[in-house]
Amino acid sequence: MKLARPLRLLYVQVVLAMVCGVALGHFLPQAGPLLKPLSDGFIRLVRMMIAPIVFCTIVSGITSLASGKAIGRTIFQALALFYFLTGAALALGLITAFVLRPGAGMHIDASHLDVSILAQYVKDPHPPGIVAFAMSLIPETMSGAFDKGEVLPVLLLSLLFGFSLNYYPESGRPVLAFIDGIAQTLFRILAMIMRLAPLGAFGAMAFTVGRFGIRSVGSLGMLMVSFYVACVLFIALILAPLARLHGFALWRLLRYMREELLIVLATSSTEPVLPRLIAKLEALGCDKGVVGLVLPAGYSFNLDGTAIYLTLASMFIAQACDVPLSAPQIVTMLAVMLLTSKGAAGVSGSGLVALVATLTVIPDLPVAGVALLVGIDRFMSEARALTSVISNACAVIFVSMWEGACDRTRLARVLGATAHGDAKGVEKPARNAPGS
Repeated sequence: MKLARPLRLLYVQVVLAMVCGVALGHFLPQAGPLLKPLSDGFIRLVRMMIAPIVFCTIVSGITSLASGKAIGRTIFQALALFYFLTGAALALGLITAFVLRPGAGMHIDASHLDVSILAQYVKDPHPPGIVAFAMSLIPETMSGAFDKGEVLPVLLLSLLFGFSLNYYPESGRPVLAFIDGIAQTLFRILAMIMRLAPLGAFGAMAFTVGRFGIRSVGSLGMLMVSFYVACVLFIALILAPLARLHGFALWRLLRYMREELLIVLATSSTEPVLPRLIAKLEALGCDKGVVGLVLPAGYSFNLDGTAIYLTLASMFIAQACDVPLSAPQIVTMLAVMLLTSKGAAGVSGSGLVALVATLTVIPDLPVAGVALLVGIDRFMSEARALTSVISNACAVIFVSMWEGACDRTRLARVLGATAHGDAKGVEKPARNAPGS
């Protein structure tokens, strides 16, 4: 028996799974936490594919770029854009905190807070310095770059591999053909794994609602509202005008990415959609070399949702604990956040880790105040992840256009066809990508 046509669509299946997960978690809260392995298993399946797919994509992309000068220019433009967007996100979070004042009137004594629940988030008492961060990019062995699934060591190895193939184009042609064949196979495997996305979404939502419950929001609801408002404002006031300036409508891009956004919303993680975004952005007309360089780098250097969270949460703690901050202290805090917001993994809980790292170098703000946020962090991690993944998708398109590496005709045709629901007008994603 075949499913009705709408039910065959992945995003419809994910939505239905989320609704079922919320219902089960609410009415059978004791069963909800038991389903967390469904979400964890799905994320781990996708995560095991990320490193090899990123490697193949970047190597293939570098060989398609004209020269090392073009590669360096692309990386420089991407990093400049990332810091601009991060700075805008930090400023917007700060403004929202000043206007809405989510922690005002709580009068909490930080010495009475239970800090034992922060143990799992305190990995290092201080954020790593530049030298330590640079050393962490270099794996101990070549195969070690793939062991932990971290993107930046794979990015470094891919750059070296791609440059070497460009240096010896004739002898490197069979190697490149082999890598492209591996990439095709990896994307087909990923397409099979993504069929499990509804199951992962069901488990994630059942766990979240069953474990924390709607009541856990409680008196911290104003903080959640403030955070969601700040994320929406960032998308509407920063990303949407930039998209319009570059000749496309952001809402059409969001519709094109709806399956990925729903998966991010359900799993509170940006990692499961990285391979799909690579394929979909290539299908939009962005050069695979630019996509392969900018998107993986953005996953570590352009976490704008986390940046908004850091300023808003820090100011919330200051307001709730009645700690006045001077202008120099706020400027210092923002400078520290420019570093601590980079490299945080796009998974649930990473925001608390970055927040703890920030507060440890701001002596006037009590680290114990982070304990206030643990109960609702899961409800805010979805907005963090959604904001960051939307920002990174836009960044890839912007840099592609700056480099003259974007087929604007295809971009307009695909987004236009998607907006009007004309499936026939949408070209299939490259590399037999999932969802095609």
